[in-house]
Amino acid sequence: MRLDGWLLAVCAARTCMTSVFMTYAAVLPVLRTEWGMSGTAAGSVSTGFQAGYAVSLVVFSALADRVGARRVFLYSAWLSAVSALAFGFWARSYTTGLVLYTLVALSQGGTYTTAIMLIADRYPRERRGAAVGWLIASSSAGYALSLLLSGPSLAWGGYETAFVVSACGPVVGVVVVWLVLRGTPNVVHPPGTGVRFGTAVLKNRPAMRLILGYTFHSWELLGMWAWTPAFVAASFAVSGAGSVRAVELASYVSASFHLMGLAASSSMGRLSDGLGRRVVLLGLAATSAACSLAFGWLIAAPIAVVVVVGALYGFSALGDSPVLSTALTEAVSAPYLGAALALRSFLGFGAGAVAPIVFGRILDLTNVPGPSPTTWGWAFVTLGLGGLAAAYCARGLAPDRVKALRATPSVR
Repeated sequence: MRLDGWLLAVCAARTCMTSVFMTYAAVLPVLRTEWGMSGTAAGSVSTGFQAGYAVSLVVFSALADRVGARRVFLYSAWLSAVSALAFGFWARSYTTGLVLYTLVALSQGGTYTTAIMLIADRYPRERRGAAVGWLIASSSAGYALSLLLSGPSLAWGGYETAFVVSACGPVVGVVVVWLVLRGTPNVVHPPGTGVRFGTAVLKNRPAMRLILGYTFHSWELLGMWAWTPAFVAASFAVSGAGSVRAVELASYVSASFHLMGLAASSSMGRLSDGLGRRVVLLGLAATSAACSLAFGWLIAAPIAVVVVVGALYGFSALGDSPVLSTALTEAVSAPYLGAALALRSFLGFGAGAVAPIVFGRILDLTNVPGPSPTTWGWAFVTLGLGGLAAAYCARGLAPDRVKALRATPSVR
């Protein structure tokens, strides 16, 4: 499907909102020295962000069932702008960085799942995979923008400038969101008589398999996002680049990985509309798991090899996200979709919160103390285990059920 004006504006707002998400990861090699952090401490900041985001998604998703997705989206957008500015101007140490980056995450959850709910209300099922794909792609565009802004900002004025520049994105985003949602109705779906959350979600086997698949997918994806810029910087350093130059180059290369994720999100949702959710999920999860198991061992490989494998990694690790989201909107009835997304977010981003600190701990255990580890393979292997588990969950989905759900006319 083509982007219509409403979807284009929502996606543009989401891109602006997420332009602060990858700034910390982009400048992490410099921050480890400036803030005196071990690998475990460095991972804990990403963990704080992901944990805050998990809580935020749970709260905002559940609230949207009660007061409407549009209203929650707007509240979250305003909070995101304020917290991003606070992070940009005042995060100047490990402690302030941990606290303020977590506050950014706590404010952001209402700009994601509520957008999925608005799309589920607006588009029929045969077009929904493509629409959700564009939304996920817009998030990838924001992550890439975050990296593209951070690289030159770091070289020009240090990490402080990178923080401030990226914080401007959510400010622009809240203006866009306010303009586009003015004419969008705030819909609240009343729960069905005699139907409870346990029946609608917890005893819904396809829905729970999708939620577990998303949990393992998040472990792999969010751990990879948190540490890949630092790994690529280390690869450039091994090839002879200076430390700051290596970080700058790594930010550009990592941004290209997110652009591959953008391509995956905008295409895989549409592909699953035609081929079915199961086959696309299984292929992508298996591919990303293979990349996780191999990527970390390429630290001394030619940069071209790192870029090619990383591009495939970025494509496959994110490509199943819109498919998982779309399939869940089809497996759960509208009155309980927010609650289902809340549970999924809690488990998925909870796992994603643990992954960066586990990754950092593995780095500490497999390297001599210092800010520049040289052994990365075992840390990436821990992410690959999540990818394998996600592939197992996808394998258990029933393709005929997915297709039947997709073919059923929307009753909303």
